[in-house]
Amino acid sequence: MADKTLDTLFHDTLKDIYYAERKILKSLPKMKRAAQSEDLKAAFDKHIGQTEGQIERLQQVFEIIGKPARGKTCDAIEGILAEGDEIAEEYKGTAALDAGLLAAAQAVEHYEITRYGTLKRWALVLGMDDAAKLLDETLQEESQTDTDLTAIADAAINAEAMQAAA
Repeated sequence: MADKTLDTLFHDTLKDIYYAERKILKSLPKMKRAAQSEDLKAAFDKHIGQTEGQIERLQQVFEIIGKPARGKTCDAIEGILAEGDEIAEEYKGTAALDAGLLAAAQAVEHYEITRYGTLKRWALVLGMDDAAKLLDETLQEESQTDTDLTAIADAAINAEAMQAAA
């Protein structure tokens, strides 16, 4: 157990989020196709491009620590994405679909925010300032995406889902 250090934990968590980002990148086009709102489709489209950049930044962090960019199965993101698929299937064609997809997307964002926040703090503690800057850049993007999704929900999607139920 002596070899289990913060350095090891940082690397394991980095592999976790790397796997998660790659899975998210595969799921976003599916979520975009399922969405009915043009604003939500555009948000998913924007996040596809951001996710590609986030994967590139993670690869840079792997280079900084001298390790190959490899993922480690992330059960949490598997579950969150499976819930999103379930919502897309169960609510297809309903006014509540976009509200559900948006909620699923925000669950993904919140997971990413926790991971990137933690990794950034650990990078700083470990003296990896360059890695911390890269991780913080992604953390800021993820936080902004969450804010943008909330704005889309508040602007119309949640109200539209409610009106259809009335």
